[in-house]
Amino acid sequence: MILRTSLLLALLGATGVALADDAAILACRKLADGAARLGCYDAIPAAARPAAAAAQAFGLEQKTPEEPARSIESTIVGTVAGWGPATLFTLANGQVWKVVDGSSADLAPVSNPPVKIVRNMFGTLFLEIEGTNASPKVRRVR
Repeated sequence: MILRTSLLLALLGATGVALADDAAILACRKLADGAARLGCYDAIPAAARPAAAAAQAFGLEQKTPEEPARSIESTIVGTVAGWGPATLFTLANGQVWKVVDGSSADLAPVSNPPVKIVRNMFGTLFLEIEGTNASPKVRRVR
């Protein structure tokens, strides 16, 4: 019986019949003798064992999520004379960004200044207003 089951499992494993994997596991479960059951499970190819296959592939997954854009460019609608905590900026592309770092700055008033929203390596977003050295941390609200 054990030899026949082992041969069946080896044959199915060699042909790559995936449907036999469940049948092989069920056949092993039916064996009353512990040593025979263990031998039966050991005869199942590793690729047919879901847990073993997952463990062998751990860390090798090729799922790479699409990396978000590093920056966008637009202009601020209207005149900008600076910002403070919670200031909202509406961009020409329709997006609305809020200052979230508590920073503030006074600028010479400028109309429709070009801006760039830049994502750093940690994912934090900063608003760069052309002609200034300060860049507040921002979060998109719309």
